[in-house]
Amino acid sequence: MRDAFSEDDIAESRLVTKKGDFRAVAFRADGHEHLALVAGRPADGALVRVHSECATGDIFRAVRCECGDQLDAALDAIVAEGSGVLVYLRGHEGRGIGLVAKVRSHVLQDEAGLDTLDSATALGLPVDVRDYTPAARLLHHLGLRSVRLMSNNPDKVAALESHGVTVATRVPLLVTATPHNVGYLAAKRDRLGHDLPQLDDYRTAADP
Repeated sequence: MRDAFSEDDIAESRLVTKKGDFRAVAFRADGHEHLALVAGRPADGALVRVHSECATGDIFRAVRCECGDQLDAALDAIVAEGSGVLVYLRGHEGRGIGLVAKVRSHVLQDEAGLDTLDSATALGLPVDVRDYTPAARLLHHLGLRSVRLMSNNPDKVAALESHGVTVATRVPLLVTATPHNVGYLAAKRDRLGHDLPQLDDYRTAADP
């Protein structure tokens, strides 16, 4: 894997946000412009979140997914630790099917009762075509060969490790289950293998 970025494909600046003070690293890879927020001076073993773009959840705070809450929680954890990296990957909307297709899949979920996987395949689309190579390249660029990855997705761990980034620890990033997102979370757990133990608590609380 090619780690180095050309000068035309990467830029850095200071970015002060409501969450904290970061170094913003914008970079081009695989036809998209991505962004990493770097806090402090992360070294091997740094706390890292690789976050897939979700306009509906991240920007407009849709409650049918947990993306926006995970983004907030990851940034809070990195700031609390004093160092770490959040890599925000563009082109990952709807697990890579794109925004228009994702909105069409929402119609099938709402009107036909399909889950987040079947609504994609009903449109003739794959379930997940996300590529984590740009994130691995950026982590190598920052000098990180080992990370503590905030994720519930074992496939993301395997993807980074396949590109030479050791995941020393997977740090759960759990969002409270609600009536709005429980079906989405259950599909991710039962069909995609995500580790989501909070669903057991949700079902216990729902029992009479």
